Parts: sequence; structure tokens; C-alpha cells
Amino acid sequence: MVVRHLGLADYSATFEAMRCFTRERDANTEDELWLLQHPPVFTQGISGKAEHLLMPGDIPVVQIDRGGQVTYHGPGQWVVYLLVDIRRAGIGVRQLVTLIESAIVELLAVYGIAAAADPKAPGVYVSGRKIASLGLKISRGCSYHGLALNVDMDLSPFQRINPCGYAGLEVVSMAMLLPNDTVNMSAVGERLLAELQRQIDLAVAATA
Repeated sequence: MVVRHLGLADYSATFEAMRCFTRERDANTEDELWLLQHPPVFTQGISGKAEHLLMPGDIPVVQIDRGGQVTYHGPGQWVVYLLVDIRRAGIGVRQLVTLIESAIVELLAVYGIAAAADPKAPGVYVSGRKIASLGLKISRGCSYHGLALNVDMDLSPFQRINPCGYAGLEVVSMAMLLPNDTVNMSAVGERLLAELQRQIDLAVAATA
């Protein structure tokens, strides 16, 4: 699996790059994980409703083709895009969602944060507060889009939306939950990538 560190990357250009990669890949193309951050942007999924955009203001809104409603991306949040041939891997969509959520839960446990997934609302939560969002698109048996983990970021833009379509949903970050610690962005990113790769390997091995 190829891992790419893309730094701070424009959302629209990255979105188009994901679509292009997925459109042009073939049965022998190696899967990829892209680790990056985005400048401030709201992204609205295919089922997104305008009423969930409360006050976008000067932050751009980009309509995209993943599932789900509106969310926010900004510096201090790790985004990982999973460009995986799930058909070749023998992984179902629900299984992919579960392994992504499990990877985030396991990562947070390393930092002493007790988190869990919610079967009724994709993502990862800490005592009902959302710390990571998740959205995928499957095309020709291949996934793109992925996850966003709030590490050490300005959370105020989430107040301009109903996060993931839920009015009043509280959003938290690792830094908020670990006020006495310095959260190292780079270390979190590397651990997240390693845990995602481990979970994918486990899922593929289980289907072999």
C-alpha cells in the first residue's frame, strides 16, 4: 500500500485527484492512503440539505460525491483518504466503515481517550461528542474519500453548521480532551496511518 503525505492541500484539487486516480486505476493498481490537512472548507455530501449550512460566511462550501451531510475541514485536523480496491480485497462497504472507526478508536486509546463508534451515525464519539467524521464513495468496487480526525484545531467553524446533519451535535478535539498534554500532530498522523494499515491487513487476512 502506497502512503502519501500531502501536507496542507487545497480541497477541490485533492477531490479531483481522488476521482482521477479512481477512474484511471486498474486491477493491478496499488491501493493508497493519503494523509493531509485542508485549508478551511465546508464539504456537502450528496444527501446534504441546505438548512444544515447555518452561517458559512467566508468559508467556501464544496459540493462533493461522498455520502452524508455537511462537515468542516481545517488546519489541525488529520484527513486520511482511503483509495482501496475493496472488491479485490474482499472487503464490504460496511466492513470498511467498521475498520476505519476501529482504527480511530484504537489510536485514541493510545492517548487515554475512551471513544466508540455509533451504529446509527457513522463516525467516532467521546461521551456523545464527535471527534472524527467519516464519509466514503464507492466507484467500480473502489473507495475514495475517508476520515477526518480533530486533533488540535479551531472548532468554532463547526458552530456555523449542523455537523453531519445533527443540530446541536457537540464536536471535540484531542487537544480539548488532553488539556495538560502537547498533542504532536505528526505523531498522531503516523500512528493513525499505521493503525489503518493494520486494520486493513486484518480484514483482508480474514477473507483469505
